[in-house]
Amino acid sequence: MNPPSGYEASAAFAQACDAADPLRAFRDEFLIPPHAGRDSHYFCGNSLGLQPRAAREAIAAELDYWAELGVEGHFRGRLPWLDYHAYLRDDLARVTGALPTEVVAMNTLGVNLHLMMVSFYRPTRERPAILIEAGAFPTDRYAVESQIRFHGFDPAEALIELEGDGPHGTLSQSAIEAALDRHGDRIALVLLPGVQYRTGQAFDLAAITALAHRHGCRIGFDLAHAVGNLPLALHDSGADFAVWCSYKYLNGGPGAIGGAFVHERHAQAELPRFAGWWGHDKTTRFRMGPKFVPTPGADGWQLSNPPILALAPLRVSLEIFRRAGMTRLREKSLALTGYLAWLVQHTLADVLEVVTPVDPAQRGAQLSIRVRGGRERGRALFEHLLAHGVIGDWREPDVIRISPAPLYNRYADCLAFAQAVRGWSPLA
Repeated sequence: MNPPSGYEASAAFAQACDAADPLRAFRDEFLIPPHAGRDSHYFCGNSLGLQPRAAREAIAAELDYWAELGVEGHFRGRLPWLDYHAYLRDDLARVTGALPTEVVAMNTLGVNLHLMMVSFYRPTRERPAILIEAGAFPTDRYAVESQIRFHGFDPAEALIELEGDGPHGTLSQSAIEAALDRHGDRIALVLLPGVQYRTGQAFDLAAITALAHRHGCRIGFDLAHAVGNLPLALHDSGADFAVWCSYKYLNGGPGAIGGAFVHERHAQAELPRFAGWWGHDKTTRFRMGPKFVPTPGADGWQLSNPPILALAPLRVSLEIFRRAGMTRLREKSLALTGYLAWLVQHTLADVLEVVTPVDPAQRGAQLSIRVRGGRERGRALFEHLLAHGVIGDWREPDVIRISPAPLYNRYADCLAFAQAVRGWSPLA
């Protein structure tokens, strides 16, 4: 679905666009939180995606197998538990643009980040540093600092934080290049987001990877706000690793199981790692031998057998992504987020300011919006929106994030947001 040539702030326009949307039926596969007897306008898929209707049945099926089969559920039933994580592998690879052997659903983002840094952050006295963006999400900031200290270095010297040089704190490719030119011979690891959580800026993973590798640095990405949001090409990017959570755009449920990518060139490398039984080579795992032999690929970083009840809702959500297709979802996202941006810029510019990059290639579904007049006004508007069934999220000190997810959001939702802002009492 191509973006319309001309947007209009009218119900007739929004309804016509929604009627023409080839992906409109997917909305019915999700449970929309109600408000005042009707569906709310839910723009918080960048924080917690909505529940697929099929999730309850998927979990219930595994509970039934547990009740009926007990331990034999590992080997019997429609989807035996022994290989359950493998049932997600192909769909996860499609969403991330990876080879199936390069991805695994496991643990949580923070745990996976530490596991990846065990293997890919190998500091030396000459090259001890990690490069992150200033204002990184606390998961990344805390993990990086603790890893630096664990290896006996001082974060005051070995943690390099790259300040934004663009509008509203965004970060240019030239700034990343300049930082690597200046510090590259000291940097052991570059860790950057796919989409920056506060500004909504999307990054060119392949270009950044090429820069990092040119300077001899390993590179990983936190894709918490990118996976399921943007088409990714992790294999082709050449990144060493990536990690993500699955409760945002992937709709895996609150606290859902996370995921990791390890490039195939590391599939059989003898990298240091924290080993666990489930990461042992599958063909000999149950011999219970004393020597750890990792499964080739991302599976070799697993620690324990996977949580079946946590994987079930993610599996059904990934099946929805397969049917929708990331290319079509991106086309709708460009149009839908474009409409939201247009409404803000052309009907609400006296009230709101978008801090996410204007260029659609540098953003996904999320628009980070600042209310003119300061934090208190911003907070008041946020509470007003919630009271009117418009659900976004607040990020201190002054940002409201509004994310029209293409699987279930509509043009009508975007228009409802604009109308709710226009009806805010300080403007009435």
